[in-house]
Amino acid sequence: MKHFLFFGLIALFIASCNEDTSNTMVVTGNVKGLKKGTLYLQHIPDSILVTIDSLQIEGDGNFTFKTKLESPEIFYLYLNKKDYNDVNDRITFFGEPGNITINTSWNTFDSNANIEGSATQKKLEEYQKVMSRFNKRSLEIIQETANSTAAFDSAQLDSIENLSYKNIQKGYAFALNYALNNKDSYIAPYIALTEVSDANIKYLDSINNSLTPEVADSKYGKELQVFLELRKKKQ
Repeated sequence: MKHFLFFGLIALFIASCNEDTSNTMVVTGNVKGLKKGTLYLQHIPDSILVTIDSLQIEGDGNFTFKTKLESPEIFYLYLNKKDYNDVNDRITFFGEPGNITINTSWNTFDSNANIEGSATQKKLEEYQKVMSRFNKRSLEIIQETANSTAAFDSAQLDSIENLSYKNIQKGYAFALNYALNNKDSYIAPYIALTEVSDANIKYLDSINNSLTPEVADSKYGKELQVFLELRKKKQ
C-alpha cells in the first residue's frame, strides 16, 4: 500500500510538470486601499460578458487569477466595492499567456491601473494615448461652439462642421494605419473590429490580408475574417 501511494504521488508530480502552460494566463496584483469587496475576472467569449473567476477581498488587496486562453484577447477585472456605484469599477486589459501584473488603487481603480506583462496591452495603451488627442480635440470643438455667445451664420457653421469632420477623419486614418503597421500584433484585428469596422471595406481587407499567420489564426483574426465575409455578402 505504501509503495502504491509513493508511485502514485510520483505519477501526479510528473503529470503536473508535463502540464502544458503555454496557453495559461496568470493575473496577479494588488488593489491598494481595498479592505472589502469582490474581484471578478471576466471576458466576452462570444457576445455576452462572462465571469471566469471571482475572489472575495477581506482586508488585503492582493489577488491572483489563473485561466487558460486560446489566444490573446480582451479581459476585464471588475471590482464590486459594494457601494452601489458602477463608475470606476472595471479595468480593461489585453490578456495573453504568461504572467500579467495589475496594480491599482481602490479609489482610482480603472483610471490609475498599471498593467505589466502583456505586449499587446502596451500596443493598446500606445494606441489609446494617441486617440485620446483626437477625442480631446473633438470635445474642444464642441465646447468652443457651445460657449460662444455670438450667433453663427451658415458659413461659420459649415466651417465648424468641416473642422470636426477633418478631426474625425484624422482619427480614422490613424486607427487604420496603426492596424496596418502592427500586422504582427493581436491589436491589429482588434482595432479593425472595434474601432473602424464601418470603414471602407478595401481598407479592412488590407488589414486582414496583411496579418501574420499567427495573428490571423487568433480569436480576433478569425472574427475579422468572418466579419468581412458577411459585409461582402451584403454589398
